[in-house]
Amino acid sequence: MAIFLTKESKVLVQGMTGGEGMKHTRRMLAAGTDIVGGVNPRKAGRTVDFDVPHGPEGRGGAPGIVPVFGSVSEGMAATGADVTVVFVPPPFAKAAVIEAVDAGIALAVVITEGIPVHDAVAFQAYARERGTRIVGPNCPGLISPGQSNAGIIPADIAAEPGRIGLVSKSGTLTYQLMYELRETGFSSAVGIGGDPVVGTTHIDCLAAFEDDPDTELIVLIGEIGGDAEERAAAYIAERVTKPVIGYIAGFTAPEGKTMGHAGAIVSGSSGTAEAKKKALEAVGVRVGSTPSETARLVLDRLAASRDVTHN
Repeated sequence: MAIFLTKESKVLVQGMTGGEGMKHTRRMLAAGTDIVGGVNPRKAGRTVDFDVPHGPEGRGGAPGIVPVFGSVSEGMAATGADVTVVFVPPPFAKAAVIEAVDAGIALAVVITEGIPVHDAVAFQAYARERGTRIVGPNCPGLISPGQSNAGIIPADIAAEPGRIGLVSKSGTLTYQLMYELRETGFSSAVGIGGDPVVGTTHIDCLAAFEDDPDTELIVLIGEIGGDAEERAAAYIAERVTKPVIGYIAGFTAPEGKTMGHAGAIVSGSSGTAEAKKKALEAVGVRVGSTPSETARLVLDRLAASRDVTHN
C-alpha cells in the first residue's frame, strides 16, 4: 500500500502548459503517474504530446498524449480525476486551489513557491471545510514508488517500493534521504513544505503511516522554526507504535534570520533545532546529526527489528 497517492490515483495538472508544468508533467508520466489531463482555460480542447514512451495501462489515448481541459471540474467529469498538482504562479495560486476544492478534488498538491501567507491561510481553511487534502504549498509533492508521483520528486532516486515512510519539511533532504536509502525503498515519501502555513502536517503523515500495513518504519525530517516537530513528538508518544527516526536541519542557523524556507526562522528560544531534537528524543525517537547518520540509524533499526522477528 501507500498513503495519499496510489497507482489508482488519476492526476490533473493545473498549469501543465507552462514551463515548469510541462517539464514535470513529462517526468511524472515517465514515472508511471496516471496523468489524465491538464487545466488551462485558454487552451481547452487541445492535447499535448509529451513523447513519453512509458505510461500506465488503461489511460485514455496513447501514452504521453494528455488532453487540456478548461477547468478542474470539467477535467474531473471527463476523467474521474481525484488528484491535482498545482504549478500555477503565486498571484493566481489561491484561485486555482479554490477552483479545485470547489470541484470536489480529494487531494491538491501545491508546488508553487512564494504564495502570500494570507492566500495560503485562506485556501487551507477553505479546503479543510470542504474535505480536500492540501499538500504544500512550496513543497516537492509526494511519491509512492512503483505506483505514482505527484510533484517534482525525482522518481529515479527511489524507483523500487519498500517499507519506509518519509515525511519532510525540506525538499532537498527528502531527495537525499531517499537516495541514501534507495536500496531499502519507501512505501511513500511526502514533502509537506516549509512555509509557515501548510496543509498536510507531520502528524497527518504519522497517522497515515501508522495505519499503513506496508510501512514498517517512519522517517521524520524537520527544521528550525515553529513547533510542528514538538507537536509531532507528543503525537508519537500517544499514538505511534512503529519506530520513528528523525533528523532536524538548522543547528547552526543564526537567530532571527530566515533560512531557506519562510517558516524556518528562530526567534529567541522558540523553534530551535536543539529544542526539537530534545522533544523527539524524549519520546524515544533517535535523531541523526547528519542525513547520512540518519540513514544509518534507519538501517540499524530495521535490522534490529528483523533480528527480533526471526528469533
